[in-house]
Amino acid sequence: MSESNTIEFEDPPLSPRVLAAMRDVPRADFLPQDVRHLADHDGPLPIGEGQTNSQPYTVAIMLTLLDVQPGMRVLDVGAGSGWTTAILANLVGTEGRVIGMERRTGLIEPARRALARHATGTARIERAVPGALGLPHEAPFDRILVSAMASHLPTELVSQLAEGGIMVIPVATTMKRVRRRNDTFDVTNHGQFLFVPLVED
Repeated sequence: MSESNTIEFEDPPLSPRVLAAMRDVPRADFLPQDVRHLADHDGPLPIGEGQTNSQPYTVAIMLTLLDVQPGMRVLDVGAGSGWTTAILANLVGTEGRVIGMERRTGLIEPARRALARHATGTARIERAVPGALGLPHEAPFDRILVSAMASHLPTELVSQLAEGGIMVIPVATTMKRVRRRNDTFDVTNHGQFLFVPLVED
């Protein structure tokens, strides 16, 4: 699989659907008790094990770029607190499916409990398999969201996209939107962001 082109791209306005979904899924429900009073803070918040719940504005940008539609199958890599998984479940509706992947075992059960209050059967959170990226045996996915910073664009994840599918991922501080087209993929760049590192092995 090869990259066909990379261009700088002006970000679209934030999606009203995304903003509505974020209002429907309160951030506070996905935060540890000691930081819930900071839920309205537009910045990352600690959730344990060196991980964070991402800045809401950043989440809104990423989900706008991802352009999730009802009925889609979505993979959420680096689910963390489960907040983005729940927002994605809201966006895909009852006919879609969302799978969140998380490597830190201590985060998984709290995320599952929070998710259960907001997504009925359309979403689940699984423990990521050591040595693998994504969930190849359940691919292809219409959309992939990666909420951790990769050192390079992981073609292993691109290959899990359906034809025409989109992945949004920060790579070496640059937010990238990747669209698969047969055996090639188009990439657009969307500004500079900081995230916790993606575990790539």
